Amino acid sequence: MRETLPIHAVLPVLLDVLRDASNAVLVAPPGAGKTTAVAPALLNEPWCTGEVLLLSPRRLAARAAGERMAALAGEAVGRTFGYATRMDAKRSAATRVTVVTEGIFVNRIQADPELAGVSAVLFDEVHERSLDSDFGLALALDAQAGLRPDLRLVAMSATLDGTRFSGLMGDAPMVESEGRSYPLTLKHVGRAAEARIEDSVATAIRGALREEAGGVLAFLPGVAEIERTAERLEMPAGAVLHRLHGSLEPGAQRAAIGPDPEGRRKVVLATSIAETSLTLDGIRVVIDSGLARRPRYDRAAGMTRLVTERASQASVTQRAGRAARQGPGVAYRLWEEAATAGLPRFDSPEILEADLSALTLDCALWGVSDPRQLAWLDPPPEAAVAEARARLGVLEALDGDGRPTEHGKAIARMPLPPRLGHMLVRAGEMGLARTAAQVAVLLGERGLGGNEPDLELRLRRWRSERGQRAENARRLAERWSKLPLPSEGRTGGRGMDPKRAALPLSQPSPQGGEGFAVAICIALAFPDRVAKRRDGSGETWASVGGRGFKLDPTSSLARAEWLAVAETQGMASGARILSAVEIDTAQVEALFGERIETRRRVRFDPVTGRTEAVRARRLGAIRLSGGPDSAADPGEIAAALLEGVRAHGLDLLPWSETAQALRTRATYGGYAALSDEALVERLDEWLPPLLAGKRRLDAVAAEGLTQALQNLLGWEGQRTLDRLAPPRFETPAGSSHAIDYAAEGGPRVELRVQSLFGLAEHPTIGEGVPLVLSLTSPAGRPIQTTKDLPGFWAGSWAAVAKEMRGRYPRHPWPDDPANASATLRTKNADARRAAAR
Repeated sequence: MRETLPIHAVLPVLLDVLRDASNAVLVAPPGAGKTTAVAPALLNEPWCTGEVLLLSPRRLAARAAGERMAALAGEAVGRTFGYATRMDAKRSAATRVTVVTEGIFVNRIQADPELAGVSAVLFDEVHERSLDSDFGLALALDAQAGLRPDLRLVAMSATLDGTRFSGLMGDAPMVESEGRSYPLTLKHVGRAAEARIEDSVATAIRGALREEAGGVLAFLPGVAEIERTAERLEMPAGAVLHRLHGSLEPGAQRAAIGPDPEGRRKVVLATSIAETSLTLDGIRVVIDSGLARRPRYDRAAGMTRLVTERASQASVTQRAGRAARQGPGVAYRLWEEAATAGLPRFDSPEILEADLSALTLDCALWGVSDPRQLAWLDPPPEAAVAEARARLGVLEALDGDGRPTEHGKAIARMPLPPRLGHMLVRAGEMGLARTAAQVAVLLGERGLGGNEPDLELRLRRWRSERGQRAENARRLAERWSKLPLPSEGRTGGRGMDPKRAALPLSQPSPQGGEGFAVAICIALAFPDRVAKRRDGSGETWASVGGRGFKLDPTSSLARAEWLAVAETQGMASGARILSAVEIDTAQVEALFGERIETRRRVRFDPVTGRTEAVRARRLGAIRLSGGPDSAADPGEIAAALLEGVRAHGLDLLPWSETAQALRTRATYGGYAALSDEALVERLDEWLPPLLAGKRRLDAVAAEGLTQALQNLLGWEGQRTLDRLAPPRFETPAGSSHAIDYAAEGGPRVELRVQSLFGLAEHPTIGEGVPLVLSLTSPAGRPIQTTKDLPGFWAGSWAAVAKEMRGRYPRHPWPDDPANASATLRTKNADARRAAAR
């Protein structure tokens, strides 16, 4: 190696550690040289007889690291030093150091848990805490503990959280390196809140080109902002503009990273891909927008969406450091200095926010039913694991006990996320392996075929695109299309739904092209995102999974009745459709016929007390057809009436006065059995027999309700209640009167005063409770209310009798009512009755 780097000062210490220990943690700041210097230094160690794998978080960084190590060794890449990414690989039988992306490593260790022929695995930039990095380290530690105690594992971090990794790796020794330090000036220039980010960045770049020396690296959240910023810039003489993001051709990426062959000043517009693992030649100025676009899994929507958010303090520190990697530098920050403290300190570990479907399936294949059993810095959330298991069940990847099915094993063999792996396997069984592989690449590589929402159009464009990136993508799709499928074969898989096998795969779509094959593939991968139009404009859509989607009504897809949706962005309640393809009703029913349900439902209307029976054919949350159900199950109708009473109260029932009086007496007598709470609690016991054959509550027989109440009391209860709270009062005159137990002031009875003649004591009920007597005239008009009848006879009766004799002269009004005969007849009627005797 011809270049001296700060890391070289501590390499002897690291080598000594690895001679005696299996694990080590290397903390080295950006620019120290750990990415390109550590792996070559291991090759001459006695224990290092095999390959060294260096894990890189990004394809761009992996390729650049492999090429850089080869260049420093004076070799062509692919000999001693090589790389392997999903889209590209340069390695041979002679390769000793292979830089691989973290996802490639996870696939490799799953296929070969012993990592045969591998002497060491170096985890670069572990502080970024990507899901694949955390998982790869967990699998490597598990394999080391059970199969490969001689395997060396090194975690390399640019931040000082190495202590946590040391503890995770069995208290591994920690080696720290100083960075190569050049002066760095920070300038907080701020930006107007109403200004577009690309305008502010372009203004800052123009100012830096006038006032500073050296190349300029500007960090923007995404490709769209990069392109809009580029439109606003006009390069002065002697300067050249580059873009740097993952969708670029490798040649364009190399040009942005390396020195300009004509010695011009570089201006590089980059995403966060340039934060770590790369040194951009000639950069002395950084323009930081302070924004980042990151994938965030929306658990409520069941989808991952890109979110533009403030960068963390760790990220903006990394970005600023890019300016001082090769000499003194300056960083322009488009926010006020005080705002830095308000930025989040670190980016959250991806494992706490990601879709864990792939991880859960991989763990099941590893033999770990619960991913939390592995060694993690931050264990995966239990709720996220449960959700992943449910999704894998829908994809037929896990059985009811959480074990991988044969289909799940086939999915895992695919170098794809579970949804796309499921698509490739099932589509391959239908003879659509080539289309499915192309769709998988198209969804995994942004920008191929443009950014049209119509995936079929993008697929056709990509097939004819020129350029190294498009060609590499086509070769990758071709490899995937030839991956071995399960033993069922590539067509007419065992047990396939006959409707699915007969799908019109070559039928032309309304937009033209090869037909509905793309739609079938998308629907297989994202069955919950199959969506039906909800309005005439095609702006709002309802999905099988229950989420609402939105589409630009000017899109050609807006005329479709159904869409197979692949990608969305935004809130769960109205996510914007980013990519989709038209699918027709026949395809939907053929693909998901076994999931279409005819649901019969009985609705209860609390206003009318009636039920309405309806039936509907549904695919998930989408209603395909429906109407009134004349053949509704009587039991379901009765159940709906029952639940209606439970939900909306007992007052909906047609209680008779007798029943109401019985409940009032029970309350007075201290019997809780007929209270609202008790009746609702025992509703299933007494009400269902009265609902048989009924469709409405007012059809319930009132006498049946009364009988039900009496049954709840029982014979002994009724006897006791009659004693404590008799329903009626019998007068000396032989008349019977209902007692009002709800009356104010106590139990009350209304009756003619003549019916009480002869009573010298006040009538009582129960345990001697005096009745409230509401006394009336022969015409029913109130005379007196009393709880002391003897007092009334002895007191105000004389005045009452005098007045009543004038009004009702035909009726008796004795001076001594306590000793008179009770009667409800006139004086003449009583005389005739006496004479007749």
